[in-house]
Amino acid sequence: MNQVSRWCRTIADKLHVIVVALSIFLVVTSPWILIGSRLRAKASIWDSLHVYLGLVAAIFGLLFLLKNLLNGHWRQFFPWLTLDFGQLVQEIKQIPQGRLPSSGGKGIFSIVEGIGLVLMALVSITGIAWFVYQGSSDALMWRKYHIMFAQGFVGFLVIHIIFAAFHIIDMVRNS
Repeated sequence: MNQVSRWCRTIADKLHVIVVALSIFLVVTSPWILIGSRLRAKASIWDSLHVYLGLVAAIFGLLFLLKNLLNGHWRQFFPWLTLDFGQLVQEIKQIPQGRLPSSGGKGIFSIVEGIGLVLMALVSITGIAWFVYQGSSDALMWRKYHIMFAQGFVGFLVIHIIFAAFHIIDMVRNS
């Protein structure tokens, strides 16, 4: 295996961590962003970092989505597309009995992860569109969509962290 292939494999294996790290940085620093229809010529370091690291995050985010879809995981994250509601219904019925949903499979956690993948893709696409259309009359429309989907993605990140904690609790309980 040549050096480039090894490097690409390493990146592919770490896409989840890369996307999470970049997303957290972009979310945490977003209150300091002052961008309207275009990045100003004398933009602050936060504005510039948000735009350019955001473009990098968008590329990695879309690659992460593609990796999950191509590896057949779309059935795990989007079981409703094949009308497979069995595990979801079972887990919902078990919640009142104090049983946590299981990680993996086609249940609650996986469906929420699928929603997160869609939100991440929408944040990425609208951010790229905002960048491409900056300075035009459409830029503010793409900015509005980007902010709306980013807020949804932040909500997903909070839920994802809670579910990760449930997963750790479940692992500890079952070990």
